[in-house]
Amino acid sequence: MLREGPMIDAHRVTLAAQDDFEGWRDAARDLAEAGVPPSAIIWRVDGGPDDLFATDATQPKGASFAVPRAFIDLAKSVVCHSDPERFALLYAMLWKLRTNRNAFEDRADPLVDRLERLAKEVRRDVHKMHAFVRFREINDRFVAFFEPDHHIVRHTAGFFVRRFTNMRWSILTPELSIYWDGEALTEGPGAARAEAPGGDPLEAMWKTYYASIFNPARLKVGAMLKEMPKKYWRNMPETSLVQPLIANARTRELEMIDRAAAKTGLKHALEAERSIEPGGNLRASWEALFKEARGCTRCDLYKHATQTVFGEGPLDASIMFVGEQPGDQEDLAGRPFVGPAGQVFDEALEKAGIPRSQVYVTNAVKHFKFEQKGKKRVHSKPNAGEIEACRWWIDQERSLIRPPVTVALGATAARSVLDKVVTISKVRGSPIPLAEGGECWVTVHPSFLLRIPEPERRVEERQKFVDDLKRIRDRAEKLTA
Repeated sequence: MLREGPMIDAHRVTLAAQDDFEGWRDAARDLAEAGVPPSAIIWRVDGGPDDLFATDATQPKGASFAVPRAFIDLAKSVVCHSDPERFALLYAMLWKLRTNRNAFEDRADPLVDRLERLAKEVRRDVHKMHAFVRFREINDRFVAFFEPDHHIVRHTAGFFVRRFTNMRWSILTPELSIYWDGEALTEGPGAARAEAPGGDPLEAMWKTYYASIFNPARLKVGAMLKEMPKKYWRNMPETSLVQPLIANARTRELEMIDRAAAKTGLKHALEAERSIEPGGNLRASWEALFKEARGCTRCDLYKHATQTVFGEGPLDASIMFVGEQPGDQEDLAGRPFVGPAGQVFDEALEKAGIPRSQVYVTNAVKHFKFEQKGKKRVHSKPNAGEIEACRWWIDQERSLIRPPVTVALGATAARSVLDKVVTISKVRGSPIPLAEGGECWVTVHPSFLLRIPEPERRVEERQKFVDDLKRIRDRAEKLTA
């Protein structure tokens, strides 16, 4: 899977592949150090069209400069986008960073906003590939066909190698195909959908299982189509069942509510309906999810963390608290919010009149991300890719528990729950409706309160946090009355 480096002729850069991040990075660094402005560069992929409006310019080479790690992480995603301007946009951002290292932090900058949107679209496409690739067995090999929107096949290949290490598999896409023989990953030319197998003996079993776990009381067609657009349906065997299941959903839901009302009385029918889960056992569903999360390898954080730290609390909780990620003590204990920030959190809950035993507590990212400094493991903020990779677990927890109120503690949690970047000061204290039902409230993370050096301000901010929790308590009580 090696690619040749870029060819630079004057200020015309020809990259070896659509996702050639290394080639773009090397060429961009040399051009920026030489003082070549964005308008003087033609970026193209081997065999692709030139930018007809580029011009020539030459300047002497200058000193090297550093850029934020966050920009490099974002660039690795943006390069995989299908937007033909992506290389030029990234270089324009690099040009700004050449003279202002903080330029990437300006979220009001249209260029930063556009790059963030491109990266988000790539991450979403990666998520779709992780979720919707369906292997079919043919001649002792497993084959799948997938149609990504962007150039993500090489980018996401490692996920499938880690997850299906002991299988011999092929993933065919229109742009290129990848093959794993149990030891080495290779790639080949793109393929047509007709070249993928149409089915195997396991599909009938899978369809039976899918139909049996389908819960009509949970059905939200709009949310389902947003998460699983119809373009993916033709490559997924279970989607042939979706239309008839949707058609009968309301009838089945009413039947379940009628059975609950007959047993417990109409007053408690809705409460009983909330407890209906696939297989009739909410706890068993959660425990199965917990066990699966213990082996999570959706991002690289699992390689260094002690263990997955999953959520905990009653499964009928009216409030779910979502933090950023486990800390050092949480990583060792395997439980969320048991360290210093957890103590602040518990004290605030007590002052707000919210028993911790009655709320569900979890994190946006399930593994501890840290930097080793001597004998200490120092917290390191998760990046956008890690947050996106872990959103699957949060979505599963929320779909099981269905809390009327979800509380995002800090910016990372808010980004995970709302799927966008928000400013805490702008959204704090007001409910944000969620597409899948319920509300999100955003407040600060308890660790923020620990970092405040001024005693008076620390007392003030802790009281504001308690006041937030009281409003959230009252709102949850109103929604569940």
